[in-house]
Amino acid sequence: MRPDEWHLTADVDDFLARAGDFLRSRPGLHTMALTTTEKLRTRGADVHGPGARVFGLLERAGDVGAAFYGLLTRGLSVTALTPGQADTLAARLVSLGHSFGYVSADRDSAAAFAGAWQRHTGAVPTLRNRLLLYRLGTLTAPGPVPPGRGRLVGERDSEQLMGWCRAFAADVGEAVTIDAASWAGTRFAEKHYTFWETPDGTPVSMAGANPMVGGQIRVDPVYTPAPLRGRGYAGAVTVEVSRAALAAGAEEVVLFTNPANATSNALYRRIGYVPLTEWAVHDFARAA
Repeated sequence: MRPDEWHLTADVDDFLARAGDFLRSRPGLHTMALTTTEKLRTRGADVHGPGARVFGLLERAGDVGAAFYGLLTRGLSVTALTPGQADTLAARLVSLGHSFGYVSADRDSAAAFAGAWQRHTGAVPTLRNRLLLYRLGTLTAPGPVPPGRGRLVGERDSEQLMGWCRAFAADVGEAVTIDAASWAGTRFAEKHYTFWETPDGTPVSMAGANPMVGGQIRVDPVYTPAPLRGRGYAGAVTVEVSRAALAAGAEEVVLFTNPANATSNALYRRIGYVPLTEWAVHDFARAA
């Protein structure tokens, strides 16, 4: 392999053998790549739906400097890229006839690749989504803690869990079917969940957490029904799952938020989460 060359593969095991150490070197920042590739590795190539996968890494004098993964005809996710790296990647993908509907990455890398993709394809990028990625510093209960306790979600809670995941998806604009038949194929099925319940045993809030991969655990989703918000339940249950993640040995605990939601951002900062990076997703409209 020549210096600064993008190596592409359709084999997730080959990709992880080459890029795994790089991804694990910054587990919080690489949370999406770590969790997605682990899911593909353990559950099969079609876990996110049909279509060919492509993975790639940029090697510099024997060291990996960047990586990406994508579902052809759908979307691409990249680690941090310089504008030059984004341009060479876009050129390589176009030369192979690959097509993607969006790019997801930290804000600057997403913008760099979106611009490069437009130059090489004519496809016009549109900013679809902005997020903030937080990493846990010192965990602090927001106090006062509302009456009640955290409880791990079990099989008997499946109907309520699916209902709350449907409500969360609707709140954040995710178009997804969540019911008993579709549950196993959704991104919500792989997580471990905790309810915050009142002293009489009534669940009032929930938080999920992805399995630990590469030393990181991502908290997602956090949901409280609208009539119950403003009572401290979301903070209490987020502290519960964050504490459990640390007890499980996570080196980094992260979560995404909507930067426009001042309430949730203030809450997570009080708990001890600190901003790590801004995130963005750009959609690509086909050129006329």
